[in-house]
Amino acid sequence: MSEEQNQQFKNEFEGKDILITGGTGSIGSELAYQLLKFNPRQIRILSRDESKQYELLERLGRPANVRILIGDIRDKERIDFAFRGINIVFHAAALKHVSLCEYNPFEAIKTNILGSQNVIDVALKNDVKKVIAISTDKAVYPSNIMGVSKLLMEKLFVNANYYSGKSNTRFACVRFGNVAWARGSVLPLWKKQVETDKKIQVTNPEMTRFLMSPDQAINLVLSAATFSQAGEIFVLKMPSVALGDLAKLFIEKYHAHDGIAIEHIGARAGDKLHEQLIDDNDRVSRMYENDSMYIFVPLINITNLEQEFADYPGFKRIDSVDTYHSSKFLDNERIKDII
Repeated sequence: MSEEQNQQFKNEFEGKDILITGGTGSIGSELAYQLLKFNPRQIRILSRDESKQYELLERLGRPANVRILIGDIRDKERIDFAFRGINIVFHAAALKHVSLCEYNPFEAIKTNILGSQNVIDVALKNDVKKVIAISTDKAVYPSNIMGVSKLLMEKLFVNANYYSGKSNTRFACVRFGNVAWARGSVLPLWKKQVETDKKIQVTNPEMTRFLMSPDQAINLVLSAATFSQAGEIFVLKMPSVALGDLAKLFIEKYHAHDGIAIEHIGARAGDKLHEQLIDDNDRVSRMYENDSMYIFVPLINITNLEQEFADYPGFKRIDSVDTYHSSKFLDNERIKDII
């Protein structure tokens, strides 16, 4: 993080009251840890799991400006209370496992769609300044329940800037790829498999996935909160990797002389062969870029709506972006640094 960026974040978050939904997950907990560096007045951690809440509080060193809130975004009354006096919300709560959402589609809808609508409603009611929602590349041309639910979440957040009239609340999204070493992701799974079976399992070695480091993920979220004006989707410029290559890179980096085998087990329910970070709708919106990310401002087709656009400091306006397809951005050298 550059000194200029550090100052931008300090200006944005110092003295603010911030709430993180899903605050004990991999992203939520790291977000809380990083935000403490910018001296917010208070950080509220909202999640359902009291054990993870306790562990996070210990990890953070029990700072005086952190509040632990047990609750679920499905419970509108609970989060209405939690959002009182809040300036900025980071919405990280979600059901994220593709195969489990396939088996439990109604639960995915309750959390990822209805729960997100609750977040929007109570943010508007409590005059929150900014709400940043965390989405995924699986929302682009979705083929599974999780992706469809995240696509609808994105659309809810983008349109919330306009259906609420002259509200002071602004909503935006960030669109992630896979986050290396996040809880439930493939790298910690492989680490555990090595310890127990001396082999790792790969679904389909030809599958490709975008990959970002935890630091890159947090930086993207903080940047979105800093630059957002209304309805944007922020996308990191990130490399992709074939799962077969990722398995070999993992073994080479951590277990080069341990004789670790690779077992191919086939795709799980809902898995796509490749992912994309940009769809056709993104490419016809207003687009901006700097060296590390894109900003897409979707065009809103609402009768008689006069949509206002603004420039973004440090970003340049661009006319088009090539399809950001995971099969076309393979870069094993950059992936080595990420894992």
